Amino acid sequence: MIRPTLTADGTAVRLPVAAHTAPLLDELAVAFADRPDDIAALLRAHAATVTALDYAVCADHVPDHVRAIRAAEADGTRDALLDECPAAAHLDEHLSPDEAITLGTRLTKFAAHIRLTRNRSQRP
Repeated sequence: MIRPTLTADGTAVRLPVAAHTAPLLDELAVAFADRPDDIAALLRAHAATVTALDYAVCADHVPDHVRAIRAAEADGTRDALLDECPAAAHLDEHLSPDEAITLGTRLTKFAAHIRLTRNRSQRP
């Protein structure tokens, strides 16, 4: 389960995900070493779709349906890359109702602590 913590300066709640992404990057590197041409092609395709999506999201004149198409294209190339990484199947946390309540409670406690600390420091 995700274990929220306070940042070192105590001004925000940190949701650590680095431990989840390390195996993904490792597998992508191994896949690239095994099949550099295939993985490079997937990375180039994904870069192109992400760039097109970024433009579609930022440009005011792009219709919503085009943004949706660009998002679907980026999802498709991302999924193709993730297919090369078995660890990707374990990135999404699935929480039982009790785990979800526990996480929500922890987040609320941390947020309340931050707010109280901030309010105390702003008093004259």
